[in-house]
Amino acid sequence: MSLRYLAAAAVVAATVVPVVAAPASAAQPAALPTAAVALGDSFISGEGGGSYSAVTDVNGVSQGFPGWSAANSNAYFCHRSPNAEIFRATLPGIQDRYNLACSGGQPYDMLNASSGRAKGRTVASQLDQLRAVAATHDIDLVLVGLGSNNSSFTFGDAASVCANRFIADAWTGWWEFWAYLGGDVPQQPCTISDLATDAEVSAATAETTTALRALLTTLDQVDADGQHRIVFQDYTNPLPTDYAQRYYEEDGRADDRDKFRALGAERYAAGCPAHRATLAAGHLFSQALGNIVRSAHTTLSAEFPGDDLVYLNVQSAFNGARLCENDGSPGNALATPIRLMDGPSGSFVTSLSGYDKLDIQRIANACVTYFQTCQESWHPNVNGYGVLGQCLSGAAVAAGRQVACVRQSDGSVSVS
Repeated sequence: MSLRYLAAAAVVAATVVPVVAAPASAAQPAALPTAAVALGDSFISGEGGGSYSAVTDVNGVSQGFPGWSAANSNAYFCHRSPNAEIFRATLPGIQDRYNLACSGGQPYDMLNASSGRAKGRTVASQLDQLRAVAATHDIDLVLVGLGSNNSSFTFGDAASVCANRFIADAWTGWWEFWAYLGGDVPQQPCTISDLATDAEVSAATAETTTALRALLTTLDQVDADGQHRIVFQDYTNPLPTDYAQRYYEEDGRADDRDKFRALGAERYAAGCPAHRATLAAGHLFSQALGNIVRSAHTTLSAEFPGDDLVYLNVQSAFNGARLCENDGSPGNALATPIRLMDGPSGSFVTSLSGYDKLDIQRIANACVTYFQTCQESWHPNVNGYGVLGQCLSGAAVAAGRQVACVRQSDGSVSVS
């Protein structure tokens, strides 16, 4: 044994102190339970999924269903469904799940109480709600869908514009249009500029990116272990690129001529009251929404290189099962049909056959006055959220940072 080793051993021996067991009170705190959290708008909250849960409002009061004639600002109309994809996904290692999304949610709502803007709901900011979850849980996964509603345009407005034009065109002849309606109700198919201009998409992209930046900053501050995956999901279109031939015309009339009530009634019953010529514009709009999310993901991935950010493209998730894509719609579709009520009655009008133009106007006005009576329209249904749950399952474990969820012709779903 060398003198150097002996000297070193002597030093160690001289400095050894007895080991005293730490008192039980000084033990490490138990690990927090893990959580997955959903944030954003209607496609995340579960709009169209039904069985909506009570929602705690900005004053801490739990709001159950307030009745069809209640103010649409009521927190309940966030429509948080137990059938939303956050609850349908397979998420290994996740113990608890929280749905903080709100139908109609906008980027503004991330940092501010939604009631602070026009048509907002009386709920706290989504980031404040997220902080409350982080106080009791280790957040390991966040699903966020944002951008379809913003200060420039909203999905609901885009849908209602195109549906209303079709209905007006179907039920009103050109002479009635000018004589009774004053010629001020558009009847032509929608174009992409009717839904969102390039300038509006650019503004929405900046607005969405700012809100998502605040989300990432907040998560980095409040997450217990600093380890979390954030899935940025975009949007799927409820309508196909073209209708099944059955829905082209009815009673010898297509939608490129004046007054086609039988066809209007057939498409409404099937859930797809829109011009064929509108479908292409609708898909351009969906692609623009996807570009908003993709752009935000690219920008923020560069700004937060240490964060685990995944872009989930679901624009092909409903392939082959959109409204009126096949005979038998809406029963075989993954999206909810457009449905209206004749006043806040709780009973949906499923057929417009036999109604005249004044009836149609009255029914349509109920949606304007009591938006909750029609806000489920053109959102995923229960089966649709099941598919989106499969999409999220794949994104939660994907190795890549940009993945696409595609429904195959046999109904299977792939994420790659």
